[in-house]
Amino acid sequence: MSGPPRYFVDAWDPAYGASFEASAGGPAAPSSAQVEADAELPAVDWRAIDPRPQLRAPDVVLLVDGVRRIDASVWTAEDDGASFPGIAASYAAGVVRCDLERGVAELAGARVERGLFTASPSAAEVVCGQVRYPVHRVGGAGELSKLPAAVQGPLTALEVAVSDAARTDGDLLVVDGPLRSRRQLPRTLGYIKTQHSQYLDARLTAVVTGLRSGQRSPVFKLGTAWGGWSWYLRLPVAAGAPWAGIVRMECSAELTAAEAIELADLSLVTLPRFASTPYKDPRAPQNLIPIAGLERRLRGLLGDARLLHRALTAAARAGGMRR
Repeated sequence: MSGPPRYFVDAWDPAYGASFEASAGGPAAPSSAQVEADAELPAVDWRAIDPRPQLRAPDVVLLVDGVRRIDASVWTAEDDGASFPGIAASYAAGVVRCDLERGVAELAGARVERGLFTASPSAAEVVCGQVRYPVHRVGGAGELSKLPAAVQGPLTALEVAVSDAARTDGDLLVVDGPLRSRRQLPRTLGYIKTQHSQYLDARLTAVVTGLRSGQRSPVFKLGTAWGGWSWYLRLPVAAGAPWAGIVRMECSAELTAAEAIELADLSLVTLPRFASTPYKDPRAPQNLIPIAGLERRLRGLLGDARLLHRALTAAARAGGMRR
């Protein structure tokens, strides 16, 4: 009868082997996604759109974000002599409740989870004292380079859970990043602060890069696997590069064009007030002030990375995984 499966911790600092930070700047390459540009204005009439007069921001805005970190890279030792790579990861999600009527922002909920992500068929939970890393089995060959992306699914589920617990009638939920599987949530916006793909042709892109602070583009629809309504807006920023201060917003494809336009107008009177400033944040203005504070809080909740790496190493030497 075989004993508990064994694993080994890579001595290399995982910070050098993976990065979750996106590169800055504008779109690097054209996208092949189909774009319906005529949702709000005919493409030939595209122009910058100003805030709608008399429109007020909602009284309550919820901003949700998640962070993730690789605590260690590991390798399993299978009974047949094979070995599979894995990562021991910690991730956390939280939500900030901004009461605009009272001018108060507070943490409305936060949760931390951990996991061992690997394709190993024999992998089992890793226990390091009071800290546990349940197994998240990944499909395919489980290449080490693809394992960090496997953390996104559980992290998104955690973000949904913490935001659901904080929602109230009439609020607006802003998710830091693409909506992905959260498109069914009501009154929810995806906030994409780094632009990787160029979705629009040169003429429409010129409208986007010509936006002044506090203006947005017309709403358009993306025909991608995660397609939905989208628009760009420029946050308050000093004159600079063409894409400086520009973010892309998303909302569910299940909404009507009129509902998407209503949310686009709402975003324009809401998000600029949260924009950060360069002397406080090097990712200004896109890294919204409540999100920056939430990220710091969540990273602190993940625990000391060096201590967790040592604990994982000690657990590996003491007997490996717990069935």
